[in-house]
Amino acid sequence: MSLALTMAVQAYDRMLPLIDGSVRVKGVDLTVLDLPVEETFFRMVSHEEFDVAEMSLSTYVLTLSRGAPFVAIPVFPSRAFRHSGIYVRGDSPVRDPADLAGGVVGVPEFQVTAAVWIRGILAEHHSLPVDSVGYRTGGLDAPGRVEKIPFEPRTGLDVEPIDPGRTLSELLVSGEIDALHSPRNPGPLATGRVRRLYDDAPAVEARYFEQTDIFPIMHVLVIRRELYERHRWLATELLKACTAAKTAAMAGLAETAALPYALPWLWAEVERTRSVLGEDWWPYGLEANRTVLATFLRYSHEQGLADRHYEPEELFAPEALHSVVV
Repeated sequence: MSLALTMAVQAYDRMLPLIDGSVRVKGVDLTVLDLPVEETFFRMVSHEEFDVAEMSLSTYVLTLSRGAPFVAIPVFPSRAFRHSGIYVRGDSPVRDPADLAGGVVGVPEFQVTAAVWIRGILAEHHSLPVDSVGYRTGGLDAPGRVEKIPFEPRTGLDVEPIDPGRTLSELLVSGEIDALHSPRNPGPLATGRVRRLYDDAPAVEARYFEQTDIFPIMHVLVIRRELYERHRWLATELLKACTAAKTAAMAGLAETAALPYALPWLWAEVERTRSVLGEDWWPYGLEANRTVLATFLRYSHEQGLADRHYEPEELFAPEALHSVVV
């Protein structure tokens, strides 16, 4: 009899074969819930509602010192370069990250993975130390967002929530904050009242990859630890199935006979991406992602989030780190 499991994950192309059943997890009768990532994270962290779920990498690292209720496998449903996630007012004189020193920056939550990456990148590569600005947390375009996992800011860091009735977008437009770090586009971007800090963010991000070999990881796939402890084979079988699903999705990206997506020049973008990032630009597994993970873990600890400096191996179920060789 198959093990009945529920997995919450957004309907990414690399997950669709699991959703439509064309790729199956051996030994599992899988129900997949397509949910917005913020809802999945909140429900999984707050109530452990799902057997398997994608989770913010930053949030997962924070749970390791707080009972470790989840165990991850090296499957990364979401990755994104983050220079494009820095926003300023449309009329802001700020053109370089270093210009923000002494200012105030908004973030949805201090611990969100995108914000950890942006702060680390700006400190390491753009002369803006993490403690050189103040941080204000809250909802992006809707009021009331709070930190999923409470934490005490590192000594010397100015981190405060905004008024619960206001939004970060509102504060940016009004000039009450100087910039915004966000994984989502703020609403006023569409009106021109807000702009990206970098006019040509893709070019900046391509140079960053050339210098560092890092395509930032945003999310990881986790299993409820209690379930994993009872069925240790799940880690390997989930990794195998997710890898097969990603392989199937990536194979269809460059199709030109009948476009699988409503983007007329997708084939050209695939060729450009391959020329910049290489053949396998979305790898799963530990070794291909060691540099990316080690960098994030260093940033998390330096920013006062992770309780200690974890090594990449410590994040994952050991069964998912090795495969049989015949």
